[in-house]
Amino acid sequence: MEYARWLEDDERHMSELRTGLHSNLSDTDLRLMVNTYLSHYDEIFRLKGMAAKFDVFHLLTGMWTSPAERCFLWMGGFRPSELIKILISQLDPLTEQQLMGICSLQHSSQQAEEALSQGLEQLQQSLIDTVAGGPAIDGMQQMAIALSKLANLEGFVRQADNLRQQTLQQLPRILTVRQAARCFLVIGEYYGRLRALSSLWASRPRGRLMSDEQPCQTTAELQMVQPSQSHFSHF
Repeated sequence: MEYARWLEDDERHMSELRTGLHSNLSDTDLRLMVNTYLSHYDEIFRLKGMAAKFDVFHLLTGMWTSPAERCFLWMGGFRPSELIKILISQLDPLTEQQLMGICSLQHSSQQAEEALSQGLEQLQQSLIDTVAGGPAIDGMQQMAIALSKLANLEGFVRQADNLRQQTLQQLPRILTVRQAARCFLVIGEYYGRLRALSSLWASRPRGRLMSDEQPCQTTAELQMVQPSQSHFSHF
């Protein structure tokens, strides 16, 4: 529910940014709008921090987002380096200094992402080992150890959100005020398209999965396929 309200505000902020870019607003007024939009993102990170204390799995699995958004989640949100990659192609022309700054931000984000991903993998392996356990381990003790390890998940989500927040805050320091406004507009439009894609996917016709030009094989025909002909025989 909070995310739905945040999205409503997001639409309003994007409309203001779009209007500001197409009007003769001064850089000072446009910068105020950019700072307001940054505060808008600070709010979603604050809400996620509160939600993580109650149910970190809800955040990690992305049940609060649309299916298409969920497909690209990394630790309960967007992957900063991937977002920067999208922005580089949308913010031309960039000066050489700006390009160096953006690439440096992308590289440092990537390094932090890899460190967090490795840490999460180690935690997951540790959990697997604990839950799998063995006959010598007492069941209640086993679950108590597993629960204490699960508590670390909140820390990973919080660190990932800190990285996302820092990345968004760094962008306006590298870009001009108009580029920064355009940058946040591109981000908003990208996720808007992902949500629209989810709606289209949910409302797609399900009665016919293949076109008339490619009729399905009958059960008898499928049974005639020899194992050696299967692309998956090696598996």
